[in-house]
Amino acid sequence: MKKEAKYSSPYEFRGRIPLKHAIPLGIQHVLAMFVGNLTPLIIICGACGITASDPALYVTLLQNAMLVAGLVTLVQLFSIGPIGGQVPIIMGTSSGFLGVMRSVAASMGGGVIAYGAILGASIVGGLFETVLGFFIKPLRKLFPPVVTGTVVLAIGLSLISVGVNSFAGGSGAKDFGSLENLLIGAAVLAVIVLLKHFTKGITSTSAILFGIIFGYILCAVLGMVLPTTGVDADGAEFTKAWVLKWAQIRDAAWVSIPRLLPVKPTFQMEAIVPIAIMFIVTAVETVGDTAGCIEGGMGREATDKELSGAVTCDGLGSSFAALFGVLPNTSFSQNVGLVAMTKVVNRFALAVGAVFLVLCGLSPKLAAVVSIMPQSVLGGAAVMMFASIAISGIQLITKYGITNRIITIVSVALGVGYGLGATAGAIAGLGTNINLVFGGSGIVPAALLAIVLNLLIPKTAEDRAAEEAAAHLAELKAQKLARQEKEDQ
Repeated sequence: MKKEAKYSSPYEFRGRIPLKHAIPLGIQHVLAMFVGNLTPLIIICGACGITASDPALYVTLLQNAMLVAGLVTLVQLFSIGPIGGQVPIIMGTSSGFLGVMRSVAASMGGGVIAYGAILGASIVGGLFETVLGFFIKPLRKLFPPVVTGTVVLAIGLSLISVGVNSFAGGSGAKDFGSLENLLIGAAVLAVIVLLKHFTKGITSTSAILFGIIFGYILCAVLGMVLPTTGVDADGAEFTKAWVLKWAQIRDAAWVSIPRLLPVKPTFQMEAIVPIAIMFIVTAVETVGDTAGCIEGGMGREATDKELSGAVTCDGLGSSFAALFGVLPNTSFSQNVGLVAMTKVVNRFALAVGAVFLVLCGLSPKLAAVVSIMPQSVLGGAAVMMFASIAISGIQLITKYGITNRIITIVSVALGVGYGLGATAGAIAGLGTNINLVFGGSGIVPAALLAIVLNLLIPKTAEDRAAEEAAAHLAELKAQKLARQEKEDQ
């Protein structure tokens, strides 16, 4: 009983919680990002032809991706000097670079040579982003709540379709949108909602984990009572997306030591320039992710130190990842959504998840357990998590209330910036380079327009009054928390 009294809440970043609670809370973070962490590497390895030409190297790169994600996450959580924001963020392989890296791979003819050039460009670009991180404080005026909120909202909106794709079985699945996939996703979502709001304790805070475990069990049962294969339009037989591939666990090795420099980086300007530009883009996204995570999980704005540390960790983490043959590592929006939904920001719990990622990088057997998760199971959790990111963006935007100025900035940034960027082919006439940076998700053009409009549109007396009122409320809230902490002591 005396030991229990020393424990604090999982809703406190530096709080101490029991290991039996930290393990499920940490593992649910890993489950939320595991597939997304490997997907960019799978796509780029395929574009470079490594998947078929050198399967042993391919497996090594996937293994290293898990190890690097865990190590960089630990740096983000605890920081090494100015590197790391000490914020509740999970790091992983970024999908934001896919467009530009596929273009680089195609222009260089693919192969290990092209992949090496991508890694060399990631080293240079990561160092470039690190430098940007040290200048966040003077640039902070460019990112008031209306701007960061718009970026966070754009991130959430861009991910909702990703969650829905998983919910329906995963893009490219032969049985995409099948009744089985949809029912599995719906069942997982229902279990999460029930546990979250109708139970207490660990089953409520770890609702995502228990929902996913339920999804595994459901798929295992369905595999015994329903047909596991189908026939496509060409008459070819395929295995349904929800079927658990137990053989992958059986065939995986228990222990495997990661390799340093499995692919030698090379430095080619045709790869460095476009990838370095994308590092500016990912810095903006990281500012948005960090702001959304702090606002959604802690109910306050991110500090200059937190934003700077988060961006520098992005940069150096990406350069470090390239030494292990892994693509750039950045803040994972999926996990920002998980923090916003559960409000669990405990550093110890997230660190347990990071250690689990490291263990996955050392034990392919453990990694295989997670890697066989059906997309519809992940989607059942993802649709809610990603929508939570959008809600965090709305909270930031409305921090000082809704004025005509804020309505104009957000409406134009989302309607024109996000709308054009997220609509395939809408800016095709602007050239390949513009499309690589501004096309795809719509996050970057939305951020750019929000920044420009915030600088150009003057504040009215209504805006200033709203900001003063919000600042006064924030001060009262801080005083109340200080009194509570003093009473607890």
